[in-house]
Amino acid sequence: MSELQTKLPTDIWVTATWDEYIQTIENPAYEKAKGYYHNGQMRIEMAPLGNDHASDHTVIIFAVNLFASIKGIALNGKDNCTYRKTGIKDAQPDVSYYIGENADVIPYGTSIISLDIYPAPTLAIEVANTSLADDKGEKRLLYEDLGLGEYWILDVQNVQVIAFAIENNGSRRITQSLVLPGLEISLLNDALQRTRQMNQSQVGAWLLSEFQK
Repeated sequence: MSELQTKLPTDIWVTATWDEYIQTIENPAYEKAKGYYHNGQMRIEMAPLGNDHASDHTVIIFAVNLFASIKGIALNGKDNCTYRKTGIKDAQPDVSYYIGENADVIPYGTSIISLDIYPAPTLAIEVANTSLADDKGEKRLLYEDLGLGEYWILDVQNVQVIAFAIENNGSRRITQSLVLPGLEISLLNDALQRTRQMNQSQVGAWLLSEFQK
């Protein structure tokens, strides 16, 4: 194991070369970890195992897929997929989507999605239980640089979605999605808050009625 790996703490950004990052993320010790690389630094996140993160992760996927299906919006979602610009950037968002004209751009049989070949996803979502500060900070800059359409942070502790539109190499807060037109972020927040008092089937039925209005 390299000197870098022997001293590598998880869940913080560490200065590293691209080769060191690839060597680390491919180490069996980090098989279940998520990897990020940006501006000569890497971050290795051990997979969260908690109920709250896992439950909210499930709810946000259901909500987005349901909305797109009802509204007839073309969409393909990815769960913990790796996006790589070789030698420069790497990201593994909790959830990501290709929407609209790019919905079918990634063919089956693709493993790591090379951003040297394919466009970046339209929407990336990070579910933040203990990583909120980083999701608002360095990861937000990473997703700005990757050129997504939108970036959402699902703040588990505060039971809310913080949504950003990405444009002109920057980002700004939004209250309604631009890539999923008509989807109010406040409605997602209501759905998340309802999961604290009722099961996901009941929340799904409520979302269905709201999306059909």
